[in-house]
Amino acid sequence: MTSFNEILGPDGVLTDAADVEPYLTDHRRLYRGRALAVVLPRSVDQISRLLAYCNEKRIAVVPHGGNTSYCGGATPDESGQQIVLALKRLNRIRNVDPLNYSLTVEAGCILADAQRAADEVERLFPLSLGSEGTCQIGGNLSTNAGGTNVLRYGMMRDLVLGLEVVLADGRILSTLGGLRKDNTGYDIKSLFLGAEGTLGVITAATLKLFSKARTSATAFAAVRNVQAAVELLSRLREATGDRVSSFELIPRIGIELTTRHIPGVKDPLKQAYEWHVLCEITSSRNADKLDDLLMESLEAAFEANLVLDAVVAKSDREREALWKIRETIPEAQRLDGASLKHDISLPITSLAEFVAKAGDWIRTNVPDGRLVAYGHVGDGNLHFNLNQSPGTPRDAFLAREASIKRVIHDMVRDFGGSFSAEHGIGRLKVDELERYAQPVELDLMRAVKRALDPNGILNPGKVVR
Repeated sequence: MTSFNEILGPDGVLTDAADVEPYLTDHRRLYRGRALAVVLPRSVDQISRLLAYCNEKRIAVVPHGGNTSYCGGATPDESGQQIVLALKRLNRIRNVDPLNYSLTVEAGCILADAQRAADEVERLFPLSLGSEGTCQIGGNLSTNAGGTNVLRYGMMRDLVLGLEVVLADGRILSTLGGLRKDNTGYDIKSLFLGAEGTLGVITAATLKLFSKARTSATAFAAVRNVQAAVELLSRLREATGDRVSSFELIPRIGIELTTRHIPGVKDPLKQAYEWHVLCEITSSRNADKLDDLLMESLEAAFEANLVLDAVVAKSDREREALWKIRETIPEAQRLDGASLKHDISLPITSLAEFVAKAGDWIRTNVPDGRLVAYGHVGDGNLHFNLNQSPGTPRDAFLAREASIKRVIHDMVRDFGGSFSAEHGIGRLKVDELERYAQPVELDLMRAVKRALDPNGILNPGKVVR
């Protein structure tokens, strides 16, 4: 540890079991590793020197952010020979430029802090996640995070103007200039977005800002079926001039689970329906009467037999109550029992057919499971989960995970979809990537990995072997 101490200082290296413990288990508690040490650098220079040393000595490095990953991407293996590189001390907001609509932050900056920095200059940073109070920008970049506003603003990859990255050999790449147009060769920065720390350690980013949303309208509507939800989204986009920022699909069981397990959650509609959507439109203009526009659109959809019932939030409290239903479904699932999770995406036009076909297969072949399919209709991303039925033995239900996953993921492939929509690959889905990626894709990924990390020290065992 002497060399680590020389690079990072006496308070920059953790080796005591109690200090290291929080960094050894992933968010979902799927993996528990061991570590040679946990290192806490305070500067990019320290990270540069650290990686150069680790590359020379062939010491593996596992970058670690807010530890909200669902795929074990920030957890060391069981060997005890890897170091965990925690980025939480690199948390400064370096620059806010409202005229350039940009924000430069370090990788350890909490997402909510980046949002506040934008808000303070009357701008919007649109990435919004359930974990935004703890997740870090570096992790958002490394997993290409999505969230509820992808429909209007895109995923994290779409929100980046430039990056600062420390490469495996310690060299520093910086493209933080904030340019929107730059056609000088390959777009190198894109390689590191979604790479989960396997190609370099992201230390800072210049992010896109947008005009602050000054008015909004939020509705919770029961729809005839999933196809009606897809058609309603199209109608809303046309009627609002593409101002739909969120459009979430919520099944009946999502209402049942949240009202049963989450205090304060109530069904906003008087009658029980099978499918619902939570939609929100926003504008940067105070003068826009979005409530009227949304209500008119829903009334037209009602006449077209797409919408069966709806409520429009009349206050911030009502809006928060509607969003609480959607945001607490994962917690309600956990409290209800074991669940099998599938983070999938499909062409939007195929969502209804997929849900019908896969739902029929589950009802026939998994009687001990209940389908909980919800998510971001606007970008085709469904959390296609199964919860154990009441009275079902937990271990017997979980033992079927591999066989059920194979059928669901094969079906997703047949529909032209993806088995990993927004949570990345990490350690959990390496086998799936090898099964479903085109051989040429895997060859290119491995070639890039060899070129940027020839000694394989960066987050080994994640994304590609």
